[in-house]
Amino acid sequence: MECAICQTRRPRRFCPGVRGDICTLCCGAEREITVDCPLDCEFLREGRRHEKPPVRDAAEFPNHDIRVSEQLLAANEKLLTFLSYTIFQTAMQVSGVVDSDVLEALDGLVRTYRTLQSGVYYESRPNNPLAGSIFGAVQEGLAEYRNSEQQNLGMTRTRDADVLGLLVFLQHFGLNCDNGRRRGRAFLDALRELQPPPPEPSGDSPPSVILR
Repeated sequence: MECAICQTRRPRRFCPGVRGDICTLCCGAEREITVDCPLDCEFLREGRRHEKPPVRDAAEFPNHDIRVSEQLLAANEKLLTFLSYTIFQTAMQVSGVVDSDVLEALDGLVRTYRTLQSGVYYESRPNNPLAGSIFGAVQEGLAEYRNSEQQNLGMTRTRDADVLGLLVFLQHFGLNCDNGRRRGRAFLDALRELQPPPPEPSGDSPPSVILR
């Protein structure tokens, strides 16, 4: 039997990404490069623990003029969780989404919310359909989030400036997670760790994704 990728070496493990047996060298070399690795693959998760993302200079990250403080994050914890949830769940539902698509969507969202600060609204929706799907889901989710606030509180507490700060935080978080692999999903993997625990089973209808 030969490795399903190189067709030369002897396979040592089953790869759910290619649905075949592969050798350890191909697993390490082709992981998230030519192979779409499921996030729950045991070998991917083991590789994550030993992987060192490329060294990045945070000073070169975009949107450094947007101040993201600990106070902002603490005061908007539910909204940040909601944004992370929306991005992750959308990415899991749209086939082929990788970290670069998520970062492209975040870039478009930041550009869009920047225009609100200037008073001239312009939607910078990405041309990339995968990034566009995430962009649209976040925009729709934020509208529902604000509508839920209006219904429950009689007012909307979510400020555009706070949304912009949280989007920049997620953008910088994603750039820090980026492992440079063409099909890399280290950022999405990190967002998965931030997801709230599933609700306890009950006979009631499933809860709304809107965080109250």
